Amino acid sequence: MTVSSRTTVFVLGGARSGKSAFAEGLIRESGLFQHYIATGQAWDDEMKDRIAHHRATRGDGWVTHEDPLELVDRIRSLDHPDNAILVDCLTLWLTNLMMAQRDIARESALLADAIATLKAQLVLVSNEVGLGIVPENRMAREFRDHAGRLHQMIAARVAEVYFVAAGLPLRMKG
Repeated sequence: MTVSSRTTVFVLGGARSGKSAFAEGLIRESGLFQHYIATGQAWDDEMKDRIAHHRATRGDGWVTHEDPLELVDRIRSLDHPDNAILVDCLTLWLTNLMMAQRDIARESALLADAIATLKAQLVLVSNEVGLGIVPENRMAREFRDHAGRLHQMIAARVAEVYFVAAGLPLRMKG
């Protein structure tokens, strides 16, 4: 599935749905310089293994930037018509913001506003967390609610939205 260069794409899906592989393919197909913004932090061995797996499956040709909090600044620093930027993932970024007690609404709005002015191609990946049961604790409910609001803001601003399940992308917008 090909998208035009210099467009914005939002890819949603559940854990291990194939969303990252699909997003990486969109960036590779662009023919532009490939930038990967990793928002995850390796707090434990399991997360270290996940990060190593993502790096290995992504392969060569990528410039990786690790930005757990300053996502908007990094995107702006890479904004050039010759660049394709993949952000993986917004839910990890949201977790980092919550743990750092940042203003989620403000940070989300800054990201949404930045999308509108980009010259680079941008593909954003996020986990859809609103399809399950209501979480049992307050922090998990707040996370789910923040993610839902962020996803709506991003989906409203991008040119294309895909939902990936079982490795199959479903075009929702664009």
